[in-house]
Amino acid sequence: MQNDKQEKEKNDKDMIKITFPDKSVREYEAGVTGLQIAESISPRLAQDVLACGVNGETTELNRPINEDCEFVLYKWDDDEGKHAFWHTSAHLMAEALQELWPGTQFGIGPAIENGFYYDVMPPEGVTLSDANFPEIEKKMQELVQRKETLVRKMVAKDEAMAFFAERGQTYKNELIADLEDGHISTYTQGNFTDLCRGPHLVSTEKIKAVKVLSLAAAYWRGDATRPMMTRLYGITFPKKKMLDEYLVKLEEAKKRDHRKIGKEMELFMFSERVGKGLPIWLPKGTSVRIMLQDFLRKIQKRYGYQEVITPHIGSKQLYVTSGHYAHYGKDSFRPITTPEEGEEYMLKPMNCPHHCEIYAQQPRSYKDLPLRIAEFGTVYRYEQSGELHGLTRVRSFTQDDAHLFCRPDQVKEEFKRVMDIIFIVFKALDFPEYEAQISLRDPNDKEKYIGSDEVWAEAEQAIVDACKEKGLKTTVEYGEAAFYGPKLDFMIKDALGRRWQLGTIQVDYNLPERFQLEYTGSDNEKHRPVMIHRAPFGSLERFIAVLIEHTAGQFPLWLLPEQVAILPISEKFNDYANEVCNYLNAHDVRTVVDDRNEKIGRKVRDNELKRIPYMLIVGEKEANESTVSVRKKGEGDLGAMKMSDFANKINEEVRSMTENF
Repeated sequence: MQNDKQEKEKNDKDMIKITFPDKSVREYEAGVTGLQIAESISPRLAQDVLACGVNGETTELNRPINEDCEFVLYKWDDDEGKHAFWHTSAHLMAEALQELWPGTQFGIGPAIENGFYYDVMPPEGVTLSDANFPEIEKKMQELVQRKETLVRKMVAKDEAMAFFAERGQTYKNELIADLEDGHISTYTQGNFTDLCRGPHLVSTEKIKAVKVLSLAAAYWRGDATRPMMTRLYGITFPKKKMLDEYLVKLEEAKKRDHRKIGKEMELFMFSERVGKGLPIWLPKGTSVRIMLQDFLRKIQKRYGYQEVITPHIGSKQLYVTSGHYAHYGKDSFRPITTPEEGEEYMLKPMNCPHHCEIYAQQPRSYKDLPLRIAEFGTVYRYEQSGELHGLTRVRSFTQDDAHLFCRPDQVKEEFKRVMDIIFIVFKALDFPEYEAQISLRDPNDKEKYIGSDEVWAEAEQAIVDACKEKGLKTTVEYGEAAFYGPKLDFMIKDALGRRWQLGTIQVDYNLPERFQLEYTGSDNEKHRPVMIHRAPFGSLERFIAVLIEHTAGQFPLWLLPEQVAILPISEKFNDYANEVCNYLNAHDVRTVVDDRNEKIGRKVRDNELKRIPYMLIVGEKEANESTVSVRKKGEGDLGAMKMSDFANKINEEVRSMTENF
């Protein structure tokens, strides 16, 4: 009996409990792997899984699990699955480069949202270009056929340094120098070994389709004083059909590139003489900006916002007080000195400090709150030349900024009101697919956050409750909060399925503390207000770039800088075309005349390229009958109409689009 009891205790100790996402629990022997668990559920599932999650950490399917845990399997449709797939693919590309050009030095090679990249330094005398892509792809495919297993190994720091030094990998040694001994691992496949934390696929076998996409120059570790490396971008898939579909989508993305369409629509430009990363808004682009601002102004007025204007520069001390100088120092333009000794100014990197000063300019009572201050404020940040990209990465941009100063008990209601504004924006501009991430503090490391446990708990619960009450689909990420407060970030999906962050709401306990902001409470005592940052657009530049690519430039009618183009069939009818144009513009229909000496077919094509949806053809018949012949993009000929009827049609179409906002 005693032996049976001991045997039972031994067996119990060898078993661990695996809790699945549906909260069901199964027991397995200690040392079981994620792949074995998948096989125990379904052989087909085991074929499809790419990685697994153990207590929130993504890991390889062949790594032993030795204790009770919460467990999840990741397939291709999961972000974690794609990450492991593309991370392994980055190593595969590096292995190919090592075989093709021995002596290549390697920097970092992470998975990114779509694919992966690797920063490399080719050996002396070798310059990589897109002409090398086919041979890199061929070598990668050749290596895949070997079905190489990835072997993880924990190594001591001095062992890692010696290993990579022997192979001349100076960039790897620099990375190792920053790591803590006891937490260093390598992954080996075939003859290639890389410094890496993982996670990865079990082997390269599942990589069925590869494509090297592009290359770019990149400073080592993003430092302009360090060597310039070659950054190779690539993407892989478990099926060739997926790659083919992706490449079609990539071609469509090129057609929708906001830089190309912005030029065709004459919205904005850049000038080397003016300066890199400084967009210049042309008349039509300025019209779009103004309409977006007016659209948001109308909503903000309904929600009790007061608009302000603050300077484009501020005293350096203002940003030292706010903490932005310490945080954005490297990303800001150099301080501006004046003839007065010791006086320094800076181009404004953020609007918040100016708004704090507006709050502080007079005593505030609890009855005055919430105070909602809004501004379309232009800010300036220094982006490295290699990081600049159209309107999405610029050095000068305008934020649709607002700061709400409220009592702690008002946070939830203010959050819900800001969410309402963001929902209106997304609906009006046809972004039906979006999700949100709630970023909370790390409960195991509270020291790095400002504010008491009580106010954090209240603010976090307010955000969670507000999202629940609004029925918003969210994910919760612990440890992702800013040090000054929790936040809610909105991610939209565009027409090509790409994700963009648009809109953010952040709670801030830091700036009220730094600026010693106060209000007198109902108890006649002084209290700190809570500050909420919000920007539904984010920035006008980035928002317009995303909108262009989402719609391919086919803006909603109410937002188009030119809604109608009048095309006289010959110069004899230019006067009548101008008469129609004047009438329509007087009736709030934005209209232009194309009086070039070109054939009608050419005029139609050129104006469609400018994304003008309505064309009015006018000739002798129309001039005699005071009508216009209406053509709409995508619908063709709509027949003849009186000027007044056409104006009413356009105004009614716009009204039906805008009546809900």
